[in-house]
Amino acid sequence: MTLAMNVVQVLLLILMAPLVRGVIARLKARIQNRRGASVWRPYSDLLKLFRKEDLVPPSASFVFRLAPIVVFTATLVVAAFVPLLHGSALLNATGDFVLLVYLLALGRFFLMLGAMDGGSSFGGMGASREALVSTLAEAPFLLALMSVAIAAHTSSIAGMVRWTMGQNFFQFSAVHALAFVAMALVSIAETGRMPVDNPTTHLELTMIHEAMVLEYSGPSLALIEWASGIKLTVVMALLIALFAPWGMASSLSPLAIAIASLVLLLKMTALVVALALVESSVAKLRMYLVPDFLGVASALAILAVVFTALMR
Repeated sequence: MTLAMNVVQVLLLILMAPLVRGVIARLKARIQNRRGASVWRPYSDLLKLFRKEDLVPPSASFVFRLAPIVVFTATLVVAAFVPLLHGSALLNATGDFVLLVYLLALGRFFLMLGAMDGGSSFGGMGASREALVSTLAEAPFLLALMSVAIAAHTSSIAGMVRWTMGQNFFQFSAVHALAFVAMALVSIAETGRMPVDNPTTHLELTMIHEAMVLEYSGPSLALIEWASGIKLTVVMALLIALFAPWGMASSLSPLAIAIASLVLLLKMTALVVALALVESSVAKLRMYLVPDFLGVASALAILAVVFTALMR
């Protein structure tokens, strides 16, 4: 029963990822006094791409075709580490928070290789920018997770979630606040959202992720876009699971799962609304300001680790 529930959690993260992107886009449009596309538009876009021909640049090697598969597979494995409706996950291992960070890094690495292998100048430019952002984002991401791991005395993500569930809501400490803010800032960079990157732009002077996927089409582009949506949903679910897991099911009864699903929906809605408001209120940062943005996340994550160690 537990195994089946864990599989359902992973499938839920995978299948609702396009919907999360669609809802964010629709909310941003409404905030900006536009009608906006349907929230189901990302699903139709993926189906359309899967039906199209997969074109490959003449100069590209097998790396160009391999990159989308690696990106999608790595993102699926990451989704299996994150508890969603109850305090366990499909994959649960000692030190899996380190594995989670570096699986995301593996996907970015192959996406950068594919962008450069395509031979486009825009692809190389986007890859170099992505390398800068990912280099600056990995350390605070690891440190923020490490601060929670030290407090929970476990390096397993599911173990951290169960530890937080055992805490009183009013025991939410300054360490949790620092780690949460650090992870929230890193998540913006990790998922290519505003103000670090604009997921809807095709202006060559500002794009990062879009520059790397310009040469892709058909099923390859569908895998990349789907993986991007899954990563966004997984990171949001990770923030909820680590810092606000209250409401998760303590048993696998139908009533407990139904209540956990409703609570999860409310939490995801709150994060989606917050993200839409942020992206509609701020302008994209210039590239030389991105290190300062992630420097703040690094400082907060270091403080979280130091305070956690001092409080032990």
